[in-house]
Amino acid sequence: MVTLGCNGKKVSYDAVDSTVENKPLYKSLNDSIGQFPGDPLLYLRRAIRLSQENAHEMAYSDFSEAWKIQRGLDVALPFAANLEILGKHKERLKLLDTLHRDFPDNTQVGRLLAEAYAGSGDPGQALILYNNMLAKDSADPETFYEKALLLEQLNDTAAAIKALQKAYRLQGVNTYGLELAHLFAEQKNPRALEICDFILRQDSLRLLIDPFFIKGIYFANVKQYPKAIVQFDSCIARDWKTTDAYLEKGRAYFQMQNIQAAMQTFNMAITVTNTDADAYYWLGRCYEVQHRKMDAISSYRKAISLDRNFLEARQRIQNLDSGFAHP
Repeated sequence: MVTLGCNGKKVSYDAVDSTVENKPLYKSLNDSIGQFPGDPLLYLRRAIRLSQENAHEMAYSDFSEAWKIQRGLDVALPFAANLEILGKHKERLKLLDTLHRDFPDNTQVGRLLAEAYAGSGDPGQALILYNNMLAKDSADPETFYEKALLLEQLNDTAAAIKALQKAYRLQGVNTYGLELAHLFAEQKNPRALEICDFILRQDSLRLLIDPFFIKGIYFANVKQYPKAIVQFDSCIARDWKTTDAYLEKGRAYFQMQNIQAAMQTFNMAITVTNTDADAYYWLGRCYEVQHRKMDAISSYRKAISLDRNFLEARQRIQNLDSGFAHP
């Protein structure tokens, strides 16, 4: 596919998808671009349609051309999404930085830029952006939420909880509440149960699983394993394919030293998802308790084959090979 750009130069695509190019819809757009090469909306329309066909490299050329002609939000935001798909992170960061300077009060642009900085390994700059946005608008729950997620990644749990509390207070949506409950559960704070129970009372269709799972995590963390198992069973009752619920239920049985029940649960997790490395790892732990060395090593090797960075599984194989193993 070859068309003229705004400067009269040919815009070509190296990897032409003939099934896309030959569609009548594209012929009309190509003809229009040839007739009006300075119209950015034509390039934008074709780029969006190419994106819908998963022809992202071809769409990139059109987004670039549209951006050269008109540097506006309607072009830049889908262009930024295209750059993310293509893994052009530096170019995306540069685009969003330019956009933020042009539209400093646009919170969507600010949040996207903060996310880009965090993803590029500069969380400090991301936090500055979040704080600047919140200084302008302290009633923006989405920015508090995204700031909290970044603080979680930085292991600043106390600050993350404060940001989530503000987000949830401003807008009581389940996304904010469940993330806050999750952090409370990891901190062994019973407020996790209060939030989950409140959300479950609002769930008239009885579809939610996460509140039960988070309650299970809380009870497991405070070593009330039978109560944890009840919650994980509630998850499974609503969706029997919830692999994480089987894993956590199996770990609870393991901590209770009910190895047979733990093995049955981990095997069920494998039945549901046979590519989950954790299930094989914990099955190996059960084999170790039963002094079935070769079965344990086989399970650990399976875990490593699914996750080559599974250091704990490698370490347990080394321990077994050397005749030294932790319980």
